[in-house]
Amino acid sequence: MKIFISGVAGFLGSHLADAFLADGHEVVGCDNMIGGHLDNVPERVEFHQVDCCQFETMLRLSEGCSVVYHSAATAYEGLSVFSPHLVTRNTVDASVALFSAAIQNRVGRIVYCSSMARYGGNQVPFREDYATRPEDPYGIGKVAAEEILKNLCRVHGTEYVIAVPHNIFGPRQKYDDPYRNVASIMINLMLQGRQPIIYGDGKQMRCFSFIDDCIYCLKVMAFRDNVHGEIINIGPDEEFVEIIGLAEIIANLLGFNLNPEFHPSRPREVKMAICSADKARQLLGYKTRVGLKEGLQQTIEYIDKRGALPFKYHLDLEIINDLTPKTWSERLF
Repeated sequence: MKIFISGVAGFLGSHLADAFLADGHEVVGCDNMIGGHLDNVPERVEFHQVDCCQFETMLRLSEGCSVVYHSAATAYEGLSVFSPHLVTRNTVDASVALFSAAIQNRVGRIVYCSSMARYGGNQVPFREDYATRPEDPYGIGKVAAEEILKNLCRVHGTEYVIAVPHNIFGPRQKYDDPYRNVASIMINLMLQGRQPIIYGDGKQMRCFSFIDDCIYCLKVMAFRDNVHGEIINIGPDEEFVEIIGLAEIIANLLGFNLNPEFHPSRPREVKMAICSADKARQLLGYKTRVGLKEGLQQTIEYIDKRGALPFKYHLDLEIINDLTPKTWSERLF
């Protein structure tokens, strides 16, 4: 089977490519390299360094594919409040270009990687049948892309599945990005002997999903008949952690003397964001195989081996005012 993966040089896309190649499938993929690394791309992938917004290119690259995975995104919830044009262009426009190309090419199924940002301030644990309540431009963009995907697929007879991963982490995650990936940011800072930065009081509650557990679910979505047209959370619902608790776990694993720096809360940040995995267990056979501490240890080993890095402010702020986190406007990471 020939499978197309957007964001294939990134964290999620490269692991997904590895999994399908291991099963003997052919993989073609693209990445605009905003958040990817060339050394993430498996050797046997037909790789193209292009942007998903380029419809004609997406049309050419997805030709002959049976399944299209859209895992590329500028997945920046907090930053989207201050760089909304950049984030929504790469969330909505890029998605629609790839969806349109895949449907024109009569691809059998599209698997869209959405975000827990779709749930916003809903009561927890988040369940798939909740009405969407996004709190920021990124979440709004993800919901918009979902709705366009459902509309187009129903009109043109294309199968689709919407995956909703919750805080994926693990090896290959970009750890020199100051705008996202809280666990990797903390590890990178502590390996440099620097204290982690925490927004607000650190009581934000999250569930973190190790990459291998997420990939298992995403692979199944390509083939099972019972998931067509479904929205499915991917994330552990038996282990939640506050952000301050996450810092403590990482510090203990590293033997680091923790004394975090606290900064004002970021606008529109959701306090509680944890999910129910009941539907994933029922439809996909989901099971948490790698717990938080084990996954963090593997992430630490990956970052330590590659070497701690200075943070790269690779994305421009479009709105700078008194609400903009000083960690970004003054480049404090």
